[in-house]
Amino acid sequence: MKKLYAYLVISFALLVTNSLAQPCQNGRYATEVFPNHTLTSNITYGANTTFSGANNSLKLDFYEPTGDSELNRPLIIWVHGGSFLGGSKTDQDMTALSQRFARKGYACASIDYRLGFFPIDSANAVKAVVRAVQDLKAAIRFFYKDKQTTDTYHIDTNLIYVGGSSAGAITALHVAYLDNICEISGYLNQATINQLGGLDGNSGNPGYSTSVQGVINLCGALAQYSWLEAGDVPMVSIHGTADGTVKYNRGIVNPGTALMYLDGSRMLHERACAVNVSSEFYTFPGAGHVPYIGNNAYMDTTEWFIRDFLVTQLGCNETPLQLANTPLQQAILYPTLYCDGTAVDELCLAGIDEQLADMDVSLYPNPATDYLTLVAHEALFNELIIMDLQGRIIVSHKTQDTTVALDLTGLNPGNYLVNILLSNGKSGTKSVIVR
Repeated sequence: MKKLYAYLVISFALLVTNSLAQPCQNGRYATEVFPNHTLTSNITYGANTTFSGANNSLKLDFYEPTGDSELNRPLIIWVHGGSFLGGSKTDQDMTALSQRFARKGYACASIDYRLGFFPIDSANAVKAVVRAVQDLKAAIRFFYKDKQTTDTYHIDTNLIYVGGSSAGAITALHVAYLDNICEISGYLNQATINQLGGLDGNSGNPGYSTSVQGVINLCGALAQYSWLEAGDVPMVSIHGTADGTVKYNRGIVNPGTALMYLDGSRMLHERACAVNVSSEFYTFPGAGHVPYIGNNAYMDTTEWFIRDFLVTQLGCNETPLQLANTPLQQAILYPTLYCDGTAVDELCLAGIDEQLADMDVSLYPNPATDYLTLVAHEALFNELIIMDLQGRIIVSHKTQDTTVALDLTGLNPGNYLVNILLSNGKSGTKSVIVR
């Protein structure tokens, strides 16, 4: 039975590949074979209430090749950035990418989604991400519904990709890899999640699929790298090493207030390789946040690298325009748990301890009760941050001393991480048990 199933899968894959090979050979999907694109603006794909309770109509802009006769086109749904507080479907980067890929033969949709959260804290930030995820899923369902009804947009629903910049990339990554409500339960309790409408939400087009074939991650991050698991869809990532907004590796998101740690593209690529999920990664050395906005050279590289990822996924035999470069920085995975309580990687603790030893910092006692003492032997401390295993910041202590005693009396018993930043630029993380 397994052999028959394998034969059917291979036969289907060959059928899909052969059906796409001819358009690719003619340059479609690889080059701008269409001189123009057609834009249809402000298509309503759903509706929902904002964080303040206001009614919000959800709209998208649809880009397609002018004069195209193809009835089954790959679709890219783009999601704009803006820290979940601002931005628009007409942002410069979303417009440019939609136009460029529409002229290659793709259909593209740039969506608006619900924005805003207050007060600015980690719990409300997570709610904003959930609302964006719900809206993107409604947009995906919109195109599945269209294909099964009027087929207005001529989409091949087997070839839907989601992507975006910054907050948009964060949204796309969570749509693809946050697939179990227990994963987010460490951030929001069950009642709050239910009140929001669950992970799928109520933004429109119920009953249709939210499946996608891949993720385009431009300067984005995932709350926890462990949510990316074996068998998940492939991704392509582009990120600058000097990104101060969404960190290239792992770092704090801080739009004026330190909210939580997120795992950036470097961490996600490391994780994808470890669990055999296809991942293409391009690093912009020394570049800041979304460097392709307003910079044609960066935008060209971004377009070419995404193009190479997509034509490979489509089965096209095309020469790459922009080869992947070597990732920079070391991605050190940290302790985290699956939903069933098992450790993602038992070697994580050992790796973190070795990193701390390289910094020449002492920490005691561990396990701790009321106080935790840290001693730096080679430089001053700059900041000490205690966070839980979900990455939420519990304590943030700035100092310029070599010895610090952190008060733990307000912490619940359990496992925590202490992130240490030194005046000489070194940083590291140590696991601590609080009793």
